[in-house]
Amino acid sequence: MAGGKIRKEKPKAKGGAGTSAPYQGGISFHKSKGQHILKNPMLVDTIVQKSGIKSTDTILEIGPGTGNLTKKLLEAGKLVIAVEVDPRMVLELQRRFQGTPHSSRLKVIQGDVLKTELPYFDICVANIPYQISSPLTFKLLNHQPAFRCAIIMFQREFAMRLVAQPGDKLYCRLTVNTQLLSRVFHLLKVGKNNFRPPPKVDSSVVRIEPRKPRIEVKQKEWDGFLRTCFNRKNKTLGAIFRQKNVLSLLEKNYKTLQALNLSVGNRDAEMASLRLGNANEVETMEMDDDNDDEDGGADDEMDVEDGDAEGETSEFKKMVLAVLKEGNFEEKRSSKLKLEEFLYLLSLFNKAGIHFS
Repeated sequence: MAGGKIRKEKPKAKGGAGTSAPYQGGISFHKSKGQHILKNPMLVDTIVQKSGIKSTDTILEIGPGTGNLTKKLLEAGKLVIAVEVDPRMVLELQRRFQGTPHSSRLKVIQGDVLKTELPYFDICVANIPYQISSPLTFKLLNHQPAFRCAIIMFQREFAMRLVAQPGDKLYCRLTVNTQLLSRVFHLLKVGKNNFRPPPKVDSSVVRIEPRKPRIEVKQKEWDGFLRTCFNRKNKTLGAIFRQKNVLSLLEKNYKTLQALNLSVGNRDAEMASLRLGNANEVETMEMDDDNDDEDGGADDEMDVEDGDAEGETSEFKKMVLAVLKEGNFEEKRSSKLKLEEFLYLLSLFNKAGIHFS
């Protein structure tokens, strides 16, 4: 998240337009790599101020660029660990701080932050490429030992998904997963003209505080459950759990676990369930929410309900609907449920022997 006054350059030829932007000293920033350098020094000061850095803090900076924010962080904290993927920027950082009083308190790691084992840090400050927003957020939130907070600049819509509340249009699976692990606060909006080269959209800075203690869930189970609930987030949960494909997956899990209970005994059943794999083909929780329902709850041809002969209802379907009725969830919608309600509903399903992985 580097900035500074940047002199005007001659326009590039059409063939290179939109691919990079020159920086003083000959370094070009590549949009394709998400290199949008914060150029407003007042904004840099504001971000540092809102970070609440202590003089004893070890600070993790992701994407330091040419080091303007790095300089402010070095002045505020004890140690800055800067992770930078671009070797040109690494050389610029080393050149900039070599021989200064700050040089001994700056550690630069060259590499992809998603593939780098992160050391201990108290606070994270980052202006990240937007394409790694989700995986990086969850990499940080799963980092141990837990840090105090992270101050991160995201694409504005992504940031607003993180801070959304039940009933908001942007409230989604990403929201619930993030808020399971942390408390998120919106700090300030940042217009695209504060960057060089300017991105296509505005940004926002958020503060993420890991929950201490963590709310413990079985991750595959939790993610399978949320994917089911948010597959059509504006439908009632009663309608979602009446769908034939949902009932089929849950019943398959149920019967498999029942068989395992008989074969390995109740004491080992829970461990055996972990070996089942995910019946919903769940991937990691940080992936996209593109399949979250945005249709306002309208029915479509893919929502096939469980068809029972002559109006009969299967015993398993009765069991699922009884769980929803017990918690008064049948007419509620995922788009309006609080985190605590999701946790409670999953506990009711589990108590009835119904699992999502």
